[in-house]
Amino acid sequence: MTTETTALKQANSEETTRAGRTFSPLVNISETPDAIWLSADMPGVDEAGVDVRFDDGVLSIEGHVDVEEYKHLTPVSTEYNVGNYMRRFRLSDRIDVDRIRAKMAEGVLQLELPKADHAKTREIQVTAG
Repeated sequence: MTTETTALKQANSEETTRAGRTFSPLVNISETPDAIWLSADMPGVDEAGVDVRFDDGVLSIEGHVDVEEYKHLTPVSTEYNVGNYMRRFRLSDRIDVDRIRAKMAEGVLQLELPKADHAKTREIQVTAG
């Protein structure tokens, strides 16, 4: 099991109470020595429509699309459906939740989940005798 799978697990799915479609955004997860990075695709969502929360060990991301913009359009071709987004991840104590940062740009939410100091790899110096 890799560090990223032990530090971050998909939380149980929950049903939304908002009207309209809700999708689970596609998420790429990568790891550096100091952090785990999430990139979530949420087409049609801007920074004002994103809600990122951490509560009781669960990181929640929600993206809200203003469907009014799409009501009078007649699609010729579509590659994604219009709707809101919701995804939840259970975080371990390997993540420093006080330093989580989020940035939204062009429909992609990027989250930096810094590793807690005790979770980082350290080199231990060996001395003679």
